[in-house]
Amino acid sequence: MAHPADTVDAVDPADTRTTVDTPLAAPDHAGSPGASGPRTVGVEEEFLLVDPVTGRARAVATSLLRSAPDAGDLCAELQREQLETGTSPCRDLAHLAEEIRRTRAAAQSAAEVTGVAVAPLATYPLDVEPTPSPNERSRRMVERFGLIGREQLTCGCHVHVGVADDVEAVAALDRIRPWLAPLLALSVNSPFWAGADTGYAGYRAQVWPRWPSAGPYGAFGSAAGYRALTDTMLGTGTLLDAGMLYFDARVSTHLPTVEIRVADVCREADDAVLVAALVRALVETAVREWRAGVDADPVRTEVLRLASWRAARTGVSADLVDPATWRPAPARTVLDRLLAHVRDALADAGDLEAVSGRLEAVLRRGTGAERQRAVFRATGDLRAVVLDALPVGPRDAAAY
Repeated sequence: MAHPADTVDAVDPADTRTTVDTPLAAPDHAGSPGASGPRTVGVEEEFLLVDPVTGRARAVATSLLRSAPDAGDLCAELQREQLETGTSPCRDLAHLAEEIRRTRAAAQSAAEVTGVAVAPLATYPLDVEPTPSPNERSRRMVERFGLIGREQLTCGCHVHVGVADDVEAVAALDRIRPWLAPLLALSVNSPFWAGADTGYAGYRAQVWPRWPSAGPYGAFGSAAGYRALTDTMLGTGTLLDAGMLYFDARVSTHLPTVEIRVADVCREADDAVLVAALVRALVETAVREWRAGVDADPVRTEVLRLASWRAARTGVSADLVDPATWRPAPARTVLDRLLAHVRDALADAGDLEAVSGRLEAVLRRGTGAERQRAVFRATGDLRAVVLDALPVGPRDAAAY
């Protein structure tokens, strides 16, 4: 049986500070790279709010945001057990790493004021009955989508990459599709759900696509094709607004960026930097291919769903679907192929060494999902899994 959050914050019915799917990156994203350097990249991360002693989920986002001294980088999500952060747009990877650590620290500092902590876990391991945020949009989402909305307590990592215009954006979206499943495999951080091991390394990827507009997408062909599809989807009256176009990657509705949404929130800040750097390199590589007249891979959406399923099932610990052949291959082979695919873009941005090192680190120590399972094997306690993920928790994997 699911349990409600231990503490629910007081709510002013007129409160409009809580939002859903509002990009937080600053609105001065530049587009294509030029004299000023590589494309801009910014990261939004969603976190769970938990009791730092018991690990229980705490529905306190509204009061947290009211009491935070400076909540400029923070906002609420669909459920009050969540908090979202957003970096400023960065061109330098070291700057992005600083920004991710700064926004994570800001979230933790704000949480401490309310007596809670932030947990970088993509699903909540224990039973919980989430508490919708007190705004009209959240109310309407839960009302329209029923159990899908009531149960939705997952945390993702969204990467924004600057583009010149919608034409360039859609050219990139069409060409990065084959590589989104390997990105998911690198980020998997959600093996537990409702008190049980799901058998998946990234169960968020099974929960999230219950929204009718979520998951892998087909090639759009052009900016006009993208607009036509999204207009038709919105015209069905099923979705509340354009913010619910939950493709694994999309044109941002608020910024001159493409937004890649496939990754779990990463347990380690360095893994979020890795995902963001690979995303930027994928977008840059895709735009270069488009300019050179290279067509997008015509792979069907149905195949991409299978590739995504395999990535979510085992992360980097078993075979993935290789975009070069659309056949199974060892995860290391697929990730090496991904690195080779974006090598020129990484080198031109000065990111190749940093990305190669971070990729080796993930393959050596494992993903967030592997860490969660190691803690559970050692303790038999899902509360320990939650507490281990907290900023003040033990971080020595050798202990497990």
